[in-house]
Amino acid sequence: MDSMFILVALAKIFTVISIVMGLATLLTWVERKQSAIIQDRIGANRADIFGFRVIGLFHPIADAIKMLTKEDFIPPFANIWLHMLAPAISYVPVLLVFAVIPFGPNIEIGGQVIQSQIANINIGLLYIFGFGGLAVYGTVIGGWCSNNKYALLGSMRAAVQMISYEVCLGLSLVGAIMIYGTVDLSQMVMEQSGHWFGWIPRWGIFLQPLGALLFLPAAIAENKRIPFDLPEAESEIIGYFTEYSGLKAGLFMMTEFIEIVVVAALFTLIFLGGWHLPWLAWDGFHWPWGGVASLNVWIVKALQFGTYFFKIAVMIYFFILVRWTLPRFRFDQLVKLGWNYLLPLALLNLLITGVLLVLFG
Repeated sequence: MDSMFILVALAKIFTVISIVMGLATLLTWVERKQSAIIQDRIGANRADIFGFRVIGLFHPIADAIKMLTKEDFIPPFANIWLHMLAPAISYVPVLLVFAVIPFGPNIEIGGQVIQSQIANINIGLLYIFGFGGLAVYGTVIGGWCSNNKYALLGSMRAAVQMISYEVCLGLSLVGAIMIYGTVDLSQMVMEQSGHWFGWIPRWGIFLQPLGALLFLPAAIAENKRIPFDLPEAESEIIGYFTEYSGLKAGLFMMTEFIEIVVVAALFTLIFLGGWHLPWLAWDGFHWPWGGVASLNVWIVKALQFGTYFFKIAVMIYFFILVRWTLPRFRFDQLVKLGWNYLLPLALLNLLITGVLLVLFG
């Protein structure tokens, strides 16, 4: 039993890392291709293998080769060891977050129930906030140890931005925690099963519309993406990774794309019902107007997994759409938005949620 448990755990770890790294690598192409569509350009389509371009899908491979073969330059006055460790300090905690994120419903094989997450702990959301908050240390250390004033300015911006929006990000989810009564992500998804009046899904976005609305800008700011990309404002020649090149620069870039997947998965699990598909039960579709469309249990599981990843894909598309649509905020505007607007609204959402729970249960 112990050896089987270890094999299943290793298989889940390998599967999750493969999915996450594959998605993050693909996003380097998606972002360029989507920006080209928005700006009426052809986009990344020049890399080829034996003349085959496949709409530019070979570009991530070319990028990886370039990162691995590029010169790894370390500034002469930089702190060498911290300069080398900073990208890993950003990258590893974000990857560890996926240990508690479920990737679908449980599956029963040979009488054994296999959970879709690596570690099924009942404090999954707290675990994510704990490890997710560590990534900013790599950003701050990377800017400081480079001994470059522009990089230091970028890292200080990242620290201020994290403090300003981490509070709102957490408070935007407290209302959902109050309603679900748990911080276990799998249990949160189960609490969103069922419908109101047979038609409306009991998803978190309907239970906590203001919380969902506040979560999105706070999460984008935590991810340091436009319009909140002040820590890495390339057009201002300011960025915490200004003095980085080669594979270490690639790790910072991959961290950003992995964070997009984290945010999309969290929003899907907490506000979009996770893998729940409207009117789909364990034995098929139960239509609100009456009648049942029976389905094989494996078809139901496939639909649930497909629904979950489709929702994540839609959220990723939305984040990249925002990236290529909105202009960058000034730094004073960014801080003012976080403290003067989002934080009071998050507290108001908690007050409204608490009053409604007391009145209606």
